[in-house]
Amino acid sequence: MTIKPVFADATPISRLPDDRTFLDDVVSGLSATRKSLPAKYFYDAAGSELFEAITRLPEYYPTRTELGILDAAGPEIAALLPRAATLVEFGSGSTAKVRRLLRHLPDLGAYVPVDVSETFLRSEAEILRADFPALRIEPVAADFTKPFALPDGLESTDVAGFFPGSTIGNFEPAEARRLLAQFGAVLGPGAGLIVGVDLVKDRAVLEAAYDDAAGVTGAFNRNLLTRINRELGGDFPVGSFTHRALFNERESRIEMHLVSARAQTVEVAGRPFRFADGETIHTENSYKYTVDGFRSLAASAGWTLGTVWTDPERLFSVHALKRA
Repeated sequence: MTIKPVFADATPISRLPDDRTFLDDVVSGLSATRKSLPAKYFYDAAGSELFEAITRLPEYYPTRTELGILDAAGPEIAALLPRAATLVEFGSGSTAKVRRLLRHLPDLGAYVPVDVSETFLRSEAEILRADFPALRIEPVAADFTKPFALPDGLESTDVAGFFPGSTIGNFEPAEARRLLAQFGAVLGPGAGLIVGVDLVKDRAVLEAAYDDAAGVTGAFNRNLLTRINRELGGDFPVGSFTHRALFNERESRIEMHLVSARAQTVEVAGRPFRFADGETIHTENSYKYTVDGFRSLAASAGWTLGTVWTDPERLFSVHALKRA
């Protein structure tokens, strides 16, 4: 294993399924004994904008630390990707991170950003086209946790994947293993994958990153209720739910919850859901790994292990993987 500390300093878009899956997931989650909602529904247009604001907060170390790693190790990472390859970014969001690689990939064949937020995806793709006019950019609006096809004409090219931001931590370990295996199926034999992974660290640092003093993360969490009200006919009194983030040391994960400030009944699409005073909706997990722990997970999903880059404080890591 090689671990390298580095110093930080209008294409058509495939459509997402209709709202039925969203409604089914919400009804299922709110009907459970321990209420929960899938974190993937955070990312409507407003949620995507709020998350980008989170990444600029002083408490939120992951983004700036990962950007520092990509700046320092960008040439090495880019050298691992085949010339004229298609680069698929899962859950692309902002283009800030992929830009760190694109400037070292003048011969890249195509870039395929994949994201659930079509409006934000289209906007970011248009901005990127202006800065990289020679690059073929083929955005795909899709839920990357489910199988999807690459755009026409790219299936036979050399393909590599990019999954930054420690999004892998939002999945239960067994789900993360299945997701990594699915990425391998989408990308194909011999593909490479670059993955950002947040590392275990002091509880105070972790909890501050997910419960900032300005309340932006709280607004991001509550926006999920706003989205349910708007898209699914909900009547959540959003102000009566507070944001809570805590580090579950036994599970090695940050948990985000929405806490009901009083006993109340809320309706979604005509279905009532009762909340006790203090009852929570579990909205997100963010698992934190050791370097060896993540490498073991990736190997179990069929990936060959390559170089690992970290910052000097070992807050964050970027892993190079390859499919057999």
